[in-house]
Amino acid sequence: MEHDQDIISLDDAPTLAHAFHERVLRTPDRIAWRDWRNGGWTEHSWRDSQDAVALWQNRMLADALQPGDRIGILCSNRWEWALADQAAQGLGLVSVPLYTNDRADNMGWILQDAGVRWLLVEKAEQWQRLQQIHEQLENLIRIVTLEPVASDLPQVATLDDWLAPARALQPTPSYILEPGNPTELATIVYTSGTTGRPKGVMLSHHNILWDLHAALKRVPAYPSDLFLSFLPLSHTLERTAGYYLPLVCGATVAFSRSVAQLAEDLLEIRPTVMISVPRIFERVYGKITAKIASESKLKRRLFHGAVSLGWQRFEWQQGRAKWSPGLLLQPLLDRLVGSKIRARLGGRLRLTVCGGAALGEEVARLFVGLGIPILQGYGLTETSPVISVNTLEDNLPSSVGRPLPGVEVCIGDKDELLTRSPAVMLGYWNNPEATACMVDEDGWVHTGDQVAMDERGHIRITGRLKEIIVLSNGEKVPPADMENAIALDELVEQVMVIGEGRPYLSALVVPNPEALQEMAKEIDLNPANHAIYEDEHVRELFMEHIEERTRGFPGYARIRQVAIVESPWTPDNGLMTPTLKLRRDRILQLCQELEEKLYAGH
Repeated sequence: MEHDQDIISLDDAPTLAHAFHERVLRTPDRIAWRDWRNGGWTEHSWRDSQDAVALWQNRMLADALQPGDRIGILCSNRWEWALADQAAQGLGLVSVPLYTNDRADNMGWILQDAGVRWLLVEKAEQWQRLQQIHEQLENLIRIVTLEPVASDLPQVATLDDWLAPARALQPTPSYILEPGNPTELATIVYTSGTTGRPKGVMLSHHNILWDLHAALKRVPAYPSDLFLSFLPLSHTLERTAGYYLPLVCGATVAFSRSVAQLAEDLLEIRPTVMISVPRIFERVYGKITAKIASESKLKRRLFHGAVSLGWQRFEWQQGRAKWSPGLLLQPLLDRLVGSKIRARLGGRLRLTVCGGAALGEEVARLFVGLGIPILQGYGLTETSPVISVNTLEDNLPSSVGRPLPGVEVCIGDKDELLTRSPAVMLGYWNNPEATACMVDEDGWVHTGDQVAMDERGHIRITGRLKEIIVLSNGEKVPPADMENAIALDELVEQVMVIGEGRPYLSALVVPNPEALQEMAKEIDLNPANHAIYEDEHVRELFMEHIEERTRGFPGYARIRQVAIVESPWTPDNGLMTPTLKLRRDRILQLCQELEEKLYAGH
């Protein structure tokens, strides 16, 4: 049957390594992972994967790695990421993922702080970045690269060369499964904080497995499911929900080639489940709405009618609205509009879980109205990570759902969400002071997020304690909702709302380069001229777009000034974290002159 489940219980598999081994025993010939290599999609069965893991384990032991040692994984989502992790888990090692887009100094900090002894490096370009911290690599006993790299370090070897002695053995090495303790450290995940150095979140086997089992009670998955994995596996949401969870329930995971090729991969893989972040949907939303705006009046009416009726049908199915005769038209409009949009996402999406940041209601309404079931969820790396999630049967897109079974929540001072469960981390690596600030004596995690809860327990994020802007008149403004609304505009690539201690709000905007070029041509400006970023006419046009996007916000939250920033904010220049959160303090420091101009005379 299509929806028969095959979930490996916590009793059958108390550690991540036991879960992998049990999956191999149950379904050895089913496809575990797919990835792109040698010009096509390659399938890897559970049995083939365990045989490959055994070779890696043989060589890790030859490198004198001991239980508890840390291994680093600097690699995009692919089969080798899983092999390195599974080899480590079976040997009782601790895996430390690194973001491939992180800065060299951050990587050096993580390698040093975690005491990483063994490192997997995927690409030559990553290796070049690591050359900036050459001294910190000398303490590693082994560096394995998937591509040949130029190095004078004796411990560097390509994967093929490193595995060659194990492949030559007869009989071939067998998979090793250390007994392991569920409460032992499985991984250290460094959170890319917007201020200060990253902190190493210590997660046990039980933390992660308990959390994914709780999530499965709310959002079931099946052996027939095909996950498309494109968020980095160094992101705990993708790792728990898009890698370990499919393993526990017997589903297949296809690793996307890249975010740039995501549209192609969706059409080729045709996934049934996808873990995402709001920015992906915001970009698709922007493309759809820009295209619709250029269509005929009839096509625009059909499109908006399809979204509106689709939303009405959704609200009726959720029990929040009455049936109306207009819904009889919905199947026809869905065939003309919704089915075509769904086909561009592969045509088989059973659900997509969206987390990591708030998804704007306007965006959620469009996709849900077109028949794409988005389930917003919420969590922290420190909670393994899922705290709450919507379900297909109880989906309130303006919320992040209800807490998972067994997850306690309460609202503390200043409406801060506190949570407690078996998924709460062991603590921060080498940082008891930070641990004490995050988890109180009663085991409650202080999330830093401000929330409201309805009578049914749905959680709605209303702001972030540290990111509230207090204007000089005492009004308090959480900028996230405004930024989400402005970011939907076709002119805007990135935006940050500012105004701490000032009389009014302003916006720093990084423009969409293509849209800016089009605008420049329309008003007879040379798009290559840098003066365009300070042109008063261009600024006025941006203000018009921002005012339109923020029309629904209170009067005191109105944005009165805008400055156009020439260079994008990226992890490379240190203005974003690897998980693409703005480093507000650094951006403000860099844009200090722009800020002063925005408030000159006030």
